[in-house]
Amino acid sequence: MKFHSNSVLSSDIETQITPMIDVVFLLLIFFMLTLKIVEPEGDFQINMPIAAPKPTDQIDIQLADIRIRLIANNDGTLKQILFGQRSLGNGKEAFQKLNREVLKIIGFPGNPATAETEVEIDADFNLHYENIVSAVSACSGTLRDGQLVRYIEKIKFARKRPQTDN
Repeated sequence: MKFHSNSVLSSDIETQITPMIDVVFLLLIFFMLTLKIVEPEGDFQINMPIAAPKPTDQIDIQLADIRIRLIANNDGTLKQILFGQRSLGNGKEAFQKLNREVLKIIGFPGNPATAETEVEIDADFNLHYENIVSAVSACSGTLRDGQLVRYIEKIKFARKRPQTDN
């Protein structure tokens, strides 16, 4: 039996360059497509103007809380109204004075500075209810041409005082 030998000599092997060139071009295309071109950031010397101050009508001003003391006689009638340390008297005129004093403090009806202002009413235990309602009405606003003009929205009551003899 005769064997044929197909032996190839090492000098006969040719390297195939075409696949290698294809791989190089594919890598070149891949890197070209994934490259992100970034423009260099410049150092611009820009001087921004200083912010303009707020107009005075828009400055947030918070007014102090208003304290009102209603003192009763032994029979439950109104003895006097104290606005801070000042006595406004008693009767209907006292509630009108109270209304004017509240208006002086807030400046004008609907003043946005009064949004957080509170009125604290400190009434004696035995004071008649109608006097407390009149005080609340005098602080909350007034009627003009049949329409309610609001002064202050937040009205609270002080803690209950023990009954004292006058």
